[in-house]
Amino acid sequence: MSYFYSLLLIFNQLRTYKSRRAMPFLHGFRRIIYEYQPLVDAVMCVVGLEEGDAGQQDSLNEKEQLLSTHIRGPEDESGACNSLVELLERESKSEVFVEGISYALFKVAERGLVDAAEILLRFGADLNFEDPVSYYNPLHIAVLRNRPNMVKLLVGHGADIEKRDRIHESSPLDLASEESERLPCLLTLLDLGAAVNARDKHGKTPLLHALASSDGLTVHNTENIELLLERGADINAATVDGETVQSSLVFLVKEALEASAEEAAEIGVFCLKTTRLLLAHGGDPSCCRNDHGEPSLTQTSLEHFDLLFPLAVLLMQSGVALVCAYHSYPCWSGYRLLFQRLQTALEQSSDQSHATELLEQAEMLLDLARVNFPKLHVPRRLELPVPGQDPHPYAQALVDLHDRAVEREASPPALRCLCRVYIRSYLQPWPLEDRVKALPLPDRLKDFLHPEHTYTPKPGWDCFKPQQSQR
Repeated sequence: MSYFYSLLLIFNQLRTYKSRRAMPFLHGFRRIIYEYQPLVDAVMCVVGLEEGDAGQQDSLNEKEQLLSTHIRGPEDESGACNSLVELLERESKSEVFVEGISYALFKVAERGLVDAAEILLRFGADLNFEDPVSYYNPLHIAVLRNRPNMVKLLVGHGADIEKRDRIHESSPLDLASEESERLPCLLTLLDLGAAVNARDKHGKTPLLHALASSDGLTVHNTENIELLLERGADINAATVDGETVQSSLVFLVKEALEASAEEAAEIGVFCLKTTRLLLAHGGDPSCCRNDHGEPSLTQTSLEHFDLLFPLAVLLMQSGVALVCAYHSYPCWSGYRLLFQRLQTALEQSSDQSHATELLEQAEMLLDLARVNFPKLHVPRRLELPVPGQDPHPYAQALVDLHDRAVEREASPPALRCLCRVYIRSYLQPWPLEDRVKALPLPDRLKDFLHPEHTYTPKPGWDCFKPQQSQR
């Protein structure tokens, strides 16, 4: 009985289709509705998915709708394919046949119906058909709906893997990179040879698409970012407006500073993971990378080290430069930024325990920096409050910390420290643990290469904090 009802349904839809298909002067979306939508509905009905406009849906009684959704059970799959072939052979002489089956291909690609897509392609469905509403083609919609098997089929039949949509000029790889759920399609496209560094009209690469769509809260594209970097994505790529991997991270870091405590902590998790990937693939977080002096990731982390402490620790441990790698000292100095922030944060602190924590964090960052830079080039003249003259409540503590740094600078670093720094510099990029383990050296020499200063997070030191949390 189900087969009888399904055929009756198809007959009714095709009768409507034949009565409308000769209507003149129709274009775009209206042409689909009035000319070849009924053929699309018939195709979708055969494969087990009802598609139709509101008027057609109202004309179906409840029983017919129920039966049409069960045409393609496990035992009927072969029959459904045969019915689709019969339908297409019967309607192949229609004036809008190619348009109808091409739109049907878009619909089945959206749902991942590989068998139906193969039949439609065999009958001449156009791989480049564009949906008149979204202007996406079947390959685009297959990626957006995360249908990796459909992607393989369409590319295997000649779909242009680099085809860009007409609205945003996004390639299939761009679309796949923008959502973590689309990782299977991203992997499939890369395996099929999609260009990992192709750019859209704004100069944005798939890697930059992955970062731009990540907000650290609802979208976390770390796996997509990691895969793209492993496949050769240019970590230094920039858009025509100067957007880079680093600028995207700086933007998110600043978003964390303005967020709630919970959101700041969550954004921080994403930023730390992405920064590790940036470092592991040779990115330079201390470089401004343009003439406008936009802040680098290192600069931003030190300007707010008390709120972004885990990020500052990560960067110090990785041996990043403590001056701008593009403009050098005239742009910024890590040591000055650290003391400027410390001075401001201490002045705003009314809690003795919090002040002690700030001083301890600052000294910890200086110790971690010395692992890779025994000489920090500490400026002897630093604008600090004068104890007994300035009203700053922690003037003496600031001067004492600076004096200790100056004293350490006056003593030449030990030869073992210089050797450690020299060897570690050749093992970059960070992280170095696996590279140290792989060295053909005795264990005691490998241990020597590990930093003498390590960091163990204390309670409350392991997450980003918003500015409103300052005491």
